[in-house]
This record gives sequence, structure tokens and C-alpha cells, in this order.
Amino acid sequence: MGRTPRSSEDAVHDRIAVLRAERRASRKELAEAVGVHPQTIGYLERGEYSPSLALALRIARFFDLPVEAVFSLEPLPPLSAELYGRTAR
Repeated sequence: MGRTPRSSEDAVHDRIAVLRAERRASRKELAEAVGVHPQTIGYLERGEYSPSLALALRIARFFDLPVEAVFSLEPLPPLSAELYGRTAR
């Protein structure tokens, strides 16, 4: 599976929580669909755990998105900034 990031350079950023909310999917539903414990989804969302490549691909497939739309090595901008050109106030 994945591992705990050792440094900020090692961190994998994600949009799992936002995508789950948008799709009205619980942690449990996502976890069951991708074959992990619901607690693992919580760890991913909090940045306490980096997914394996296989897990990242399964999560992206669950949301029907390319993996780079869900995960990034750089902090992801808010979706409003990407979609509408808005910035945080």
C-alpha cells in the first residue's frame, strides 16, 4: 500500500473529500469500492498517508477522473479557482 509522508516534499495532495462530497459518497462507500478500510480514506484526506499507485488509480477510477485531477505533488488550488478563475479572499 502507501506510506506515511516523511516530509512536505513527500506529501501527496488530493481532492478526495471534495469529490466525495460532490458525489455524496461516504468514506465507507469509497473504501469498499477501492478495497481499503474506511480509516485509510480518512488518512488520505488528512494527508497522513500517501496512496500506492494502484490505490490512487482505483480512487481516480471510482470518480471517473484522471489520476492527476485527484492527486498532485503540489498543493491543489481550490476548484473554484480552476473552474471559474476565482481566488480565495
